[in-house]
Amino acid sequence: MPFAFIEQMKSVIHFDALGLSPIAFDLGVWHLFGLTLHPLIHWYALAYITGILLAWRYVLFLLKQPGAPMKPEQTDDLVFWSTLGILVGGRLAYVLFYQPAILENPLEIFKLWEGGMSYHGGMIGVFLAIWWVKTTNHLSWLRIADYIGCAAPIGLFLGRLANFVNGELWGRPSTMPWAVIFPQAGALPRHPSQLYEAGLEGILLFAFLNYQFFATKARLHPGKLAGFFLVGYGLSRFIVEWFREPDVQLGTLSWGLTMGQTLTIPMVIAGLWLIITSKKRKISL
Repeated sequence: MPFAFIEQMKSVIHFDALGLSPIAFDLGVWHLFGLTLHPLIHWYALAYITGILLAWRYVLFLLKQPGAPMKPEQTDDLVFWSTLGILVGGRLAYVLFYQPAILENPLEIFKLWEGGMSYHGGMIGVFLAIWWVKTTNHLSWLRIADYIGCAAPIGLFLGRLANFVNGELWGRPSTMPWAVIFPQAGALPRHPSQLYEAGLEGILLFAFLNYQFFATKARLHPGKLAGFFLVGYGLSRFIVEWFREPDVQLGTLSWGLTMGQTLTIPMVIAGLWLIITSKKRKISL
């Protein structure tokens, strides 16, 4: 091993030294009805729960602004169906696109606590939830999607932080001074791509969308903010995939892109269509 590389490895961050654990709370051993239980609460689960709750509260805040597309009490149904859409859509899409071998043992699909969720699938689940709430309450699908899009980066940010705490979905080998050695990925320092995604999909996208919401007239053009979200998330994910290690069971696909990049292409196209056509859908307050 070259001397320069040895010196570089001394300067990188060792994940184990950060003292992080995927388990947030260990509730100890319980004895209940003759069963021995050892409940563990993982950061991954807390990220999903907290993300949904914070996004819910933020949507309620946005609905206080003039011209809201729905009543605050109607968000209860939206949150319920969106949560179901995230869990079902996210898990099924992960199994179908990333781990189809799980279908050989269908019970494995329900082991959500072991991780394995697709953000693309969760997003589709949320859109279906919006469609259902829109249909049953006679609301505007696109206007609800605009408001959800402004809040969605909150959950994306927390989810990516949970990925980092879990030491999963690491990046490709890197010589950058902030590279991290993830124990499960071997001895090579790697890009902390989870944090790149948290910054782009979470912080930056949230700031941009909410600037558009409050400082421009984007919310008066139904579908424009939802389009910005799709394009922003799609481009962020596409870029970070160049720094993220491809899924070991898939690798780089035959057309030169990863599965994550491939799934973002229709998302970006749909987002651009919503932005361009939003000029025809102007509303007045």
